[in-house]
Amino acid sequence: MELYEKIHAAEQAIRSRWTGKPKVGIILGTGLGGFADEVDAEQRIPYEEIPHFPESTVESHAGRLVCGTLGDTTVVAMEGRFHYYEGYSMKELTFPVRVMKALGCDYLIVSNACGGMNPQHTKGDIAVIEDHINLIGLMGNNPLIGKNDERLGPRFPDLSEPYDRELMDRALSIALENKIVAHKAVYVAVAGPTLETRAEYRFLRSIGADVVGMSTVPEVLVGIHSGMRCLGLSIITDMCLPDALHPVDIKEVIEVANAAEPKLRTIVRETVKSLA
Repeated sequence: MELYEKIHAAEQAIRSRWTGKPKVGIILGTGLGGFADEVDAEQRIPYEEIPHFPESTVESHAGRLVCGTLGDTTVVAMEGRFHYYEGYSMKELTFPVRVMKALGCDYLIVSNACGGMNPQHTKGDIAVIEDHINLIGLMGNNPLIGKNDERLGPRFPDLSEPYDRELMDRALSIALENKIVAHKAVYVAVAGPTLETRAEYRFLRSIGADVVGMSTVPEVLVGIHSGMRCLGLSIITDMCLPDALHPVDIKEVIEVANAAEPKLRTIVRETVKSLA
C-alpha cells in the first residue's frame, strides 16, 4: 500500500468517529500531554485504533489523538509523538502530520522539551523556534527521501522560512503580554537517544544552535511539504553548558516540563484562538 493510500485509510477511520474539520494540528511533546485538557474533546482515539499509526513507547506520552475544539477553532492534538530513536522510519513518525493535513489542517503547532545551550537562557524558559539545523550527519535521515508523490507536496520544498513569521510574532507577543520569558531560538535536531557529550555541545553551539532535541524537525519538514504553516515551541528542561555539565535525569526533565506547561498552554491556547 502506498503512502497516499495509507493516509486515506487513517483519515477514513478517524472520519468514521468524528466529522469535524480541523484547522490546526497540535503535537504535544515530553511532559506536555496535559495540554490536551484544554481541548473540548469530542473524540479521544487511541493511536492503535488508527490504521498505520505507530504506537508511542516514550514515558509521559499518552498515545491518543484528541479531536475537538479550542475556543472557536477546531483542532486535532496528539497526546504524545513518535521519535526516530524508537526505531520508526522517518515516514512512519511523520505519518500523523500527513493525516492532519488530509483532515483539513492548515496550521501545525509542534511542541517539545529540549536542552538549552545558550547561556542567556535558563531552565523553564520557552523557546520560539525561528529556524532549525537538520544536517543529514546529525539526525541521520530526512522524511522526504524517496519517491515523491506530487499529491502530497513538491519534490523540493522551500525552507527559507520553515517557521511562520506571523505565528512566531504572535506567540512572542502573547508571551510578553502574559509575562512569560520566551526567546527566539535555533533548534538543532539529533537522532538520540543518547544525550550529547561536552564536545558535541560545543560543536552544536558553534554552528549556531541555541537548543537541541530529538524531534520536531521531521514533523515540520512534512508540514512544510504539505503546505502547512508551522509554529515550533520548546520548553528548555535542562542546561547543556559544556563547562558546567551535569548528568540528566529524565524524571527531572519531565518535572521541569510539567512546571512550565502552564506557560506553554497559554501561548498555544491564545495563538490557536487567534486563528479562528
